[in-house]
Amino acid sequence: MVKKLIGIDVGGTSVKFAVVSTKGEIEEKWSIKTNISDAGSHIVGDIAYSLNEKLAELKLSKSDITGIGMGTPGSINYTDGTVVNAFNLNWTTVQPISKSLQALTGLPVFLDNDANVAALGEAWKGAGGGEPDVVFVTLGTGVGGGVIANNRIVRGVAGAGGEIGHVTVARENGFACTCGKSGCLETIASATGVMHVARHKAPTSKANSKLRDDVLLNNRVSAKDVFDAAKGYDPFAEEVVAYVSSALGFALSHIGNILNPACIVIGGGVSAAGDILLDPVRDEFEKNVFSTVKHSTKISLATLGNDAGMIGAASLVLTEV
Repeated sequence: MVKKLIGIDVGGTSVKFAVVSTKGEIEEKWSIKTNISDAGSHIVGDIAYSLNEKLAELKLSKSDITGIGMGTPGSINYTDGTVVNAFNLNWTTVQPISKSLQALTGLPVFLDNDANVAALGEAWKGAGGGEPDVVFVTLGTGVGGGVIANNRIVRGVAGAGGEIGHVTVARENGFACTCGKSGCLETIASATGVMHVARHKAPTSKANSKLRDDVLLNNRVSAKDVFDAAKGYDPFAEEVVAYVSSALGFALSHIGNILNPACIVIGGGVSAAGDILLDPVRDEFEKNVFSTVKHSTKISLATLGNDAGMIGAASLVLTEV
C-alpha cells in the first residue's frame, strides 16, 4: 500500500482532519469541536483520540501513515514543534505540540502556522496551480499570509515571515491595530476592517444610500452586507469597497515587487465577495507594480476553501520526510 498523510487544521471552533494521498487528494475527512477550556489542555489529547479512532475505523495501521502535518494559530517554533500566543485556543504559554502529539499517536508530527499551511495547500492543489512561488493572503477576522518560495515556506528568522496583515497602508490617520501599530492592512481589508471603514466614512459621505443609513442608525454592518450592497450598486457601499480594494491592491503591489511570485492567492471569508473585490484589487496592483511583475504575477481567488489547511498541513510531511 502507498503510504498516506494526515493533515490537521486547528481552529478556535473546530479541528479539521484529513487522510490525504501523496498526490494531495483527500480520501477521508472529519472534524471535532475544539475544547479550549482549562487553558487548551484538552486539545492535543482530543486530537490524538479522534485520529487513533478514525485510523482504526479505516483499518489503517501506523505503518500505513508517513506522518502528521498540523496547522495552528499562534507563533510557531517550527524546529521545536512548539506554539505560543494562540489566544483563540487559550495557548498563552509555550505548548510542546509536536512532542505531545507524537507521544500519543506514535507518528512523526510537523507543525506550522495555519496561514502558512493554507498557503501550501493553495500552492500545491489550489489556485497556485502547483507553482513553486506563491503568496497566499487570507482575509478573515484578521489578515494573514503565507509566502512560498521555491516550494518552501518563508518563515523568517523568528517565524514572523508572511505577516502581510501588518504591512502599513495608511501612513496618516490610520486605524489602530491590535499589534500596536496603526494603518495596518488588517485594519482595512479584514472583515473587521471593512466594518471599520464603513463606520468611519458614513458620517461624512454624501451618498444617498440605504447601507449608509443602516450604519448611522444601528452602527452595525458586516463585511458581507457591504459587498452585497455594492453588488446592488449602493453608492456608499461602492465607496467603501473602493477604499478597501485600493488598500489591498496597494499592499499586494509591494509583495509583487519584492517577490514576483507566479500567483498571489486571496482567500478567507472576505474573498467570497468575488470579482467585485478582485477586479479593483487587480487594477490597483497593476498601477503600482514594475512592468515585468504586472505581466508575470497574477492575482486569483482561492479555490480550496476549508480544505486548504488540511491539504497544506499534509504537504508538510512530504517536504520533511
